[in-house]
Amino acid sequence: MRRRSALASRSLALIALLAGQTALAEDQPSGQSGPASPPAAALRGTPPGAQAQGWRLTVGIAPVLSPAWQGSKDMALSIFPDIRVNKGDTLFLSVRDGLGWNAINRDGWKAGPLVKIRFGRNERNGGSPFQIAGGSDALRGMGDVGVAGEAGGFVEKRFGPRMAWRARAELRQGFGGHEGLVGDVQIARTGRSGRLLYSVGPRATFAGRDYVQTYFGVDEAQAQRTGLAVSRPDGGLVSYGFGGTLTRPLTRRSAVTALAGIDRLGGEPAGSALIRERGRRTQVSLGLAYGLQFGL
Repeated sequence: MRRRSALASRSLALIALLAGQTALAEDQPSGQSGPASPPAAALRGTPPGAQAQGWRLTVGIAPVLSPAWQGSKDMALSIFPDIRVNKGDTLFLSVRDGLGWNAINRDGWKAGPLVKIRFGRNERNGGSPFQIAGGSDALRGMGDVGVAGEAGGFVEKRFGPRMAWRARAELRQGFGGHEGLVGDVQIARTGRSGRLLYSVGPRATFAGRDYVQTYFGVDEAQAQRTGLAVSRPDGGLVSYGFGGTLTRPLTRRSAVTALAGIDRLGGEPAGSALIRERGRRTQVSLGLAYGLQFGL
């Protein structure tokens, strides 16, 4: 059974890599995320909202420094491949944003179905498949968490002068590594200053009991192996924080993006013995991404 589970986890991870996001390991804001891709407008040299209608492929790479696992006090350096496919402003596929369809796309509204991959957690070093340095041994005895899929939907609204504000909410049901309900909400202010494009704003993640217990709980067997107290955190607020990106177009087809974020775990996850004794409530991540876009 263990071997079958390991093979399944490897297969899901490979699918996610070929699909082109994370996030990275565990996703942001609910954990570490994959790299933030340069905005399509930055790569095309066109103003936001001027969307090409054909197929586009973006290939990039992003070194990211972030906690080794969600709630870790140890940092890890990962290099993420950033592969994205878009069909105009209708279909999108990437490691970070998953596979989605803008079934509704008018008057500043977007909504549709969404499927994402959440990479597993390794008890040996806590890291993602793309980790190259650092890591954590604080999960020894906790066991591995397999790769999970998350299927659901999203709704997004752009508003304000020049549609510069964006509010987005996602709700997804997990399967595989966890079977909890996960919701992400965020508000971002986007804009341009000279040749720089920016996006900045608050975010939060909520999840059901199964998710929180999978990643933060300590059952009896884990308590015996680790010496931690048994912890059964409930569902609710997983994390809340603030993040932003700054993109500098290099040519009409390439751009570099700096990203940063700070998140704080909610009361239930932070109250777990795993976080109290081996982790840290405040999580900081920094990264740099380069992307090159092609027409298909």
